[in-house]
Amino acid sequence: MLRITDLTFNIEGRPLFEAASATIPTGHKVGLIGRNGAGKTTLFKLIRGELPLEGGSISLPSRARIGGVAQEVPGNEVSLLDTVLAADTERAELLAEAETATDPTRISEVQTRLADIDAWSAEARASSILRGLGFDAEEQLMPCSAFSGGWRMRVALAAVLFAQPDYLLLDEPTNYLDLEGALWLENYLIRYPHTVLIISHDRELLNRAVGAILHLEDRKLTYYSGNYDQFARQRAAQRAVLTAAAKKQDARRAHLQSFVDRFKAKASKAKQAQSRVKMLEKMETIRAPEDAARTVFSFPEPEELSPPIISIENGSVGYGETVVLNRLNLRIDQDDRIALLGKNGQGKSTLSKLLSGRLEAMGGKTTQSTKLRIGFFAQHQVDELRIEETPLQHLLRERPAEGQARLRARLAGFGLGAAQAETEVGRLSGGQKARLSLLLATLPAPHLLILDEPTNHLDIESREALVEALTAYSGAVILVSHDMHLLSMVADRLWLVQDGTVRPYEEDLETYRKMLLQSDTPARNKGKEADKPRETAQKPTRDQMLALRAEVRKCEDRVKKLNEMGDKLAKKLADPSLYDERKDELVVWQKKYAELREALDRAEALWMTALEKLEKAEA
Repeated sequence: MLRITDLTFNIEGRPLFEAASATIPTGHKVGLIGRNGAGKTTLFKLIRGELPLEGGSISLPSRARIGGVAQEVPGNEVSLLDTVLAADTERAELLAEAETATDPTRISEVQTRLADIDAWSAEARASSILRGLGFDAEEQLMPCSAFSGGWRMRVALAAVLFAQPDYLLLDEPTNYLDLEGALWLENYLIRYPHTVLIISHDRELLNRAVGAILHLEDRKLTYYSGNYDQFARQRAAQRAVLTAAAKKQDARRAHLQSFVDRFKAKASKAKQAQSRVKMLEKMETIRAPEDAARTVFSFPEPEELSPPIISIENGSVGYGETVVLNRLNLRIDQDDRIALLGKNGQGKSTLSKLLSGRLEAMGGKTTQSTKLRIGFFAQHQVDELRIEETPLQHLLRERPAEGQARLRARLAGFGLGAAQAETEVGRLSGGQKARLSLLLATLPAPHLLILDEPTNHLDIESREALVEALTAYSGAVILVSHDMHLLSMVADRLWLVQDGTVRPYEEDLETYRKMLLQSDTPARNKGKEADKPRETAQKPTRDQMLALRAEVRKCEDRVKKLNEMGDKLAKKLADPSLYDERKDELVVWQKKYAELREALDRAEALWMTALEKLEKAEA
């Protein structure tokens, strides 16, 4: 298990952890949450040993492998597939040794180990992971240099997933994924055979893929069993109890102080007054939980336009002479809330650019209101902010005639207070930069707001505030996002971008999610295969085989540990003094030994069952 004990750490004199402790059981999947800047990423660095501890300790099982996503995959000429395969260093080293080894015993050992780690299916497993993260078979053979930094981050994620470390540390992994990739990752993490610690602000991911929450708040760590919604309920209950206790104590304190104030000067009551003074001094203050500053977004309200605000009939759009989307028959009204669905590369960004006026239509008829104002937010715009300027200077450039007081109020309406208004953008957090970009996109009070991955770098509180703001907003909204919670709370219409066109998707988001996950599994043959006798079993998938082998290993390890414990107990029971001088202890140890034998019987039964399943699958 991962054990954090009395951890203390400061950055530039600011304490991030003060005697923080937590224990992560082996094999558990845990979501690490906390407000932006609380120290979540720093905790990962401390666990990996990249930063020296100032106090306390972090302990892991000996020889445990810790894995995290590299900052970026180099833009070299190595193919994506080979880059991912190289992440399993043990396999690479064994394959190299197999080519040169001459000692028969060592050759046997190498081949046995290669079989144990399923080395021969590695290429297929690596390809499956890359496919899940959005790379088709042709792209997997292309060099890393052919892809942008964001896409290379996906390769880095694929590499660490393929390596399967004992402790998988993921820091906001969905920031570089689309909805389809995020859903694939969620499903992959559910089946991951080792311990996972994931920093995320994605509620759906934290509800489906983890079984515990590690909350970082007030420089302390608190471990909660259950998913995010269960954590939120426990947290609300705790806050209610603390608030009530604090109010009760305040009333008790006021009563005691009133007695002291009334009678401290009277000789007849002096002893009682002094007694109450001591009670007040000994009373340990119960502090009501302080509500964090309310996270807000204040979108300016546009005037109402006659519907439709945009209409496209038999439209087409693309780049140069290449048509990406055609047969477009779309209508947008000012009260629409539309989510764009579709796998990467199908044309969601192209459609967004067409609707925002960044691309001209290649054909068809497009009409829109003459007074229409459009706001556009895309993740790349956050990276295009002027890092040497302050948020206030960004607004002054856009609104030179508007007074500074009004511009500061606008910044405050997006959670950027006085201190952030005067801070250079390069020193702001990712969430604060995203807020500034959202403010700039909505500054002209647009009638249509197009948002491409608006929640990247926003914490959970900020995402909830964005949901509230978009729900209250009187303009039309078009969303492209991997955040299922945001889409489900805001969107009332779904458009599917697929096969070179756009059409309404009549099902709901959960149906779309299930469809994507089913499409990720190998398609089952139909037609002639359907006529085969029913007893012909389907061959297990690679992922199923890996899960079966992992289950056998776990069962085997459990039996081995129980046998070791049994040997130790047997030695204790062999001590003659237990039977003569320590008969009370004898009863305790005999009971423990009986319980262990029962546990061992169950473990061996599970092991045999797992072996039978594996043998049946391999037959």
